[in-house]
Order: sequence, then structure tokens, then C-alpha cells
Amino acid sequence: MPDIVVSSPSLRGYMAADVLWALIIILTALFTFSWMQTVKKSDPDKRSPTIDYFELSGVPLPKSLPNFDLAKAKPRPYRPFRWPFHQTMSLSSLESDWWIELESTYHYRVNQRKELYAKHRDAILFCLPGAEAACRELMFMVVQFLCARYPTHFFFNPLSGMFRNDILGSTYDTNTVESLHFLLDNVPEDFLIVLKDEATGFYHLKAAVSASAIGFSLKEKRGKPLHEIHDPVPDYAEKLKPSMDRFFNRMPIDKPIQRGSWSFEAGQPLYLMADDPAFALHKRMDPNLDIDEVCLRVDWQTLRRLPESKAIVFHFKAFFTPVIQLKDEPYVPALISKVLKGAKENIKAYKGWSHLEHKLLPALDAYAEDQVDRGLVPEGWEVRTLDEHPFYPGWKSKWDWDSE
Repeated sequence: MPDIVVSSPSLRGYMAADVLWALIIILTALFTFSWMQTVKKSDPDKRSPTIDYFELSGVPLPKSLPNFDLAKAKPRPYRPFRWPFHQTMSLSSLESDWWIELESTYHYRVNQRKELYAKHRDAILFCLPGAEAACRELMFMVVQFLCARYPTHFFFNPLSGMFRNDILGSTYDTNTVESLHFLLDNVPEDFLIVLKDEATGFYHLKAAVSASAIGFSLKEKRGKPLHEIHDPVPDYAEKLKPSMDRFFNRMPIDKPIQRGSWSFEAGQPLYLMADDPAFALHKRMDPNLDIDEVCLRVDWQTLRRLPESKAIVFHFKAFFTPVIQLKDEPYVPALISKVLKGAKENIKAYKGWSHLEHKLLPALDAYAEDQVDRGLVPEGWEVRTLDEHPFYPGWKSKWDWDSE
């Protein structure tokens, strides 16, 4: 068969161009495959931003709030008081729309927490080896929640991995950003990650971004199993530890939970270590304290298992309410007064409000009596856990439902 000779210059040019394009396509494919294999081998903790973690977990994405006005948003009035009081975890199913709750203090709290981190560093934020994948998975779950819940404020491109926060005017490349630093910069709430140690069978604290501790340092807790972390909790070893160990081992991915803890503070301290001079005020009564300075602090907590890493995430947000505002919340002053008066001494010491009771109890009793006089509550009602727990009757009338 005779050789084929290409004599036309234009034809030779077309063939050369075709060969060049074919070569480019082949090299691009080889480079892409090689890059994907390198990422896969060198960084097994990468989590693709295209994964729908909520579908994977079986917990739906939150209802969208397209008209959400951050400046007007009020925190929901959590009042997690129960009577008769029993020392239990008081768990309930998570209201999935409210996993992360933004409100008007957003700017202030984000800046406050970043200042606390600059001062206290690894007492606020740390990630121990082996927890990187869980931290990254959590970051993407938060990204997906924020963009679904507040679509006019947060934006994410799953192809490029770029996240935009229009509240703060900031952008982040989620392919390179440190996961817990991202959470610190964008969400004024605490996240603590525990992972099971297969050798001991216990869950250990492996990573955290937490800037709302009172009376203890997170640095002292890192790496420890949960039962050691909870040792200071009154009656934990006797009443709670056995059931909680079983609970953590069996906790399903599709059933996140919520609960609330409470205390009272002079002012609104978000973060206070035991060696801070201000913490010494918890040990003495101030006769000159004004009730206007006393606040109810509620730490609303959620707990969920991540679908890929199987890590468990503790999530906290602190809310402060001046005690004087409780006088207009039906049944609440009498209920709190009953709980405080019936508390055991070890509960009082742990909650850290005994230095305030000389002002707090008379005020609550006066508010309760005034509510009867005003007809907000019936005279002689039997104090008990409210049907609206963890809220109170009529609370929705004070809520800015326009944001819904």
C-alpha cells in the first residue's frame, strides 16, 4: 500500500491542530486523575462540599427565612425550669430549624469571641490529631444550614468551595480554611467534638471552639473521656453516668436532641475562668448589688452525631435575660423561685448563684405576687413544669414572627 503524503499546507495545519488539541485533552485528563489520586492519598480527611450532609443524616434542612432581619431578631425565651425537679439530662428532640440561631447580638458576640480567642488561644480552640475529618464535616454541615436558613445573608458555591458572609462582608475558601477558625469567625456559638476511643470504649473530647465557659478552662478538659469531664456535675456519677455512657454509644444519626441549663449572673459574663478576679465575686454576697444587674443565663444545648465521621457534636449558645424582664412572663417568677428554694446545697454550689439569692429570691417572689394581682396568673395555682416548656404561655406574642 503506498504511503499517504499530505501535500496541502492547510491540511497539514488542520491535522497538527487536531493532534495538539487531543494531546491537551489527554494531558488534562491525566493531570486531573493524578491530582485526585494525590488528594485522596495525601489528605484522607477532605470532605467534598457537594455532599448533602442533611440528606445523609436523615435530618431535614431548616425552613428558609428569606425575609430574616438580623437587626430585629430576638432570641427565643428559653426557660428550662422544671418542678418537681429531678436530676436528669431532660432531653427532647431537636427542633431542627433552630440548630443555629442568629439574632441581633450577632456582630457583638462574634467580635467578643474572637477577642477571647486572641487572649486565651488553646483554651478556646483546639483540634487534636484524628479529629480533623470530623471538624471539616461539621464545618460543611454548618455552611449548608446557614445558607438554607438565611439565604439572603450566606452564600456557598459547592464547585469552587467559596463561602460568602454578607453580614460581615467576608469570604472564605472552604478548601483551605481551618474548619474551627471558620466556625469562630462566622458562628457565635460553641461546638465541641467527641470521638470514641476504641481501646477504652469511651468518648473523648477531641476538638472544640468554645468561648462561653464559666469557672473552668477547656484546656483542662481536652482529650479526656466524658465521664471525667462531667465529674463536677452534682450526682453525675451516681445518677447519670451509667445511662449516659449507654446513650452515647447508641445515639443514632437521625435523632439529634436538645436541652437547656441555667444559672444566674451579676452582669453578662460570657467567659470567666476560676482564676479570674471577677470569679471571686461568686463566693460572697454583695449587699449593694442592684437587682437590675442580675441576669438569667440559659445555655441552650444540642447534641447530634455526624453522619460520616460518627463523631458526636455538643453545641451550646448562651442567652442572657435581665431578671427584671421576668416579671412580665406569666408563671415564670414563681416557678424559678420554687426551684431555687428547693435546690440541694450541691446544686446551689454548682450553679453558682447562692451569692445572688439575697436579691434574687425577694424579687422573684414580688414579681409572682404582682402577676396574681394583675391577673396574669390565677391565685393559688400549683407551681409545676409549664405545658409550654421550655417556654411560657404567650411567649410567641413577643416574638418577631415577621422574620418567618
